[in-house]
Amino acid sequence: MIVDKKSGKIICTHFAKGAVHDFQLFKCSQLKLPTPILLLADSGYQGIKKLIPQAHTPKKASKHYPLTRQDQQQNRALSSQRIKIENVFGFLKRFKIFATKYRNRRKRFGLRFNLFAAIANYDTI
Repeated sequence: MIVDKKSGKIICTHFAKGAVHDFQLFKCSQLKLPTPILLLADSGYQGIKKLIPQAHTPKKASKHYPLTRQDQQQNRALSSQRIKIENVFGFLKRFKIFATKYRNRRKRFGLRFNLFAAIANYDTI
């Protein structure tokens, strides 16, 4: 799902059958983004900078390489920019289509999800 940071509106959605990682789904969607766009992604999209140079993801710490103070500040600044996007995800989770296992017909999942996205876009007006 791609969300506009300024308006909080959902621009694009893409789905896959079964459990697919977010970054894998992004690569399979073959979405063409304009070059002057700033892309703010979460830590699940590590490696997206190879595909889109203007993308920003938080740095991850490991057991042997903890984050420096500067890295922590950069991660905090990035998360404060992403908060409006995360609020849209939280709004969609109220409908339970996003938060729990979908138990209806797979054929209609895209239609129903896009309807909820339209409701979310209408709510942000």
